[in-house]
Amino acid sequence: MNGPEILVDFDPGLALFVPHERRDGPTTAVTDGASTLGHVVESLGVPLTEVGALVVDGAEVPAAHVPAAGQRVEVRAVPRPQRVRPGEAPQEPLRFLLDVHLGTLARRLRLLGVDAAYESTDIGDPALAARSAAERRVLLSRDRGLLRRRELWAGAYVYSDRPDDQLRDVLGRFAPALSPWTRCTACNGALRAARKEDVAERLHGGTRGSYDVFAECGACTRVYWRGAHHDRLEQIVRDALAEFPPASTASPAPPASAAAPAPPAPRLASGTPG
Repeated sequence: MNGPEILVDFDPGLALFVPHERRDGPTTAVTDGASTLGHVVESLGVPLTEVGALVVDGAEVPAAHVPAAGQRVEVRAVPRPQRVRPGEAPQEPLRFLLDVHLGTLARRLRLLGVDAAYESTDIGDPALAARSAAERRVLLSRDRGLLRRRELWAGAYVYSDRPDDQLRDVLGRFAPALSPWTRCTACNGALRAARKEDVAERLHGGTRGSYDVFAECGACTRVYWRGAHHDRLEQIVRDALAEFPPASTASPAPPASAAAPAPPAPRLASGTPG
């Protein structure tokens, strides 16, 4: 770019995305006189999914604003909790789409009853963005390039590579409604109570003899019970509800399901949160 100079001040919460020299207050940026402010901000490293407001000389402007010479721009981080697409009627419950690198986060969100679609193979950025738009899902990713795709319905950068912090980040940012133990951690389908006699042929002998309460996924038919993983999963649920309590003061009790698919489900490890 070679044109009007503007002064840009990034919110400290966006420091991850900008060069060190732009992290400590307003700095000068040169524009081409034609590009939108949204394009300028992204060219400086910040995906618009992470921008809460653009303020020019004290007044909020849209990303389509074309900055003029001498204008001072404040780039603010998204507020938390964030309302997705505030110009549209709110969609309840909020739904998510996670890229191939966020499998553990997807399973933990499902454990908490959050609608979290997940692509276990790399289907490519265009297909992910198209699915986000078609299904009105918030795309979660650590790929900044993917989050810049214009066809996204909505998106968010996942700030950590640690599953515990990732879950806390998403729950704190979007405050989705939590309904633990109601979704299949393997496929995202809804769980329903199942009679032991109806699922007995899918259980190993030890399981048939040790457990009496079961749930089944209505989509992939995996069977769930309070197995060896249950204590660890229950701790994840307890921690999430303690930090992000639901609107109701009543704490949901675990239903007839532990989050460990019954044999012979082929993906025991990927069917449970990590």
